[in-house]
Amino acid sequence: MPLYEYLCTACGNPQERVVPHEQADEPGPCPDCEGELKRRFSRVGVRLEGWGFSRNDAMIPERPGRPDYRTVRERAERISEGEG
Repeated sequence: MPLYEYLCTACGNPQERVVPHEQADEPGPCPDCEGELKRRFSRVGVRLEGWGFSRNDAMIPERPGRPDYRTVRERAERISEGEG
């Protein structure tokens, strides 16, 4: 289940709750003052992995401009086979 963040409109205290997605918009009252909780939207950490992303393409320093994905794939296969 996802973790949702809420902020009380009356006292301003933040709250975190683990609830099913279907119940995310109905958090209930604030446990501190019984005020209304409004959902906050926070940052989400995303890590893109795999060939074709700039972090991994940098492993081939000799490539000029746009990546040559055939070279990247061949290099990935050599690395996965332990050939380096």
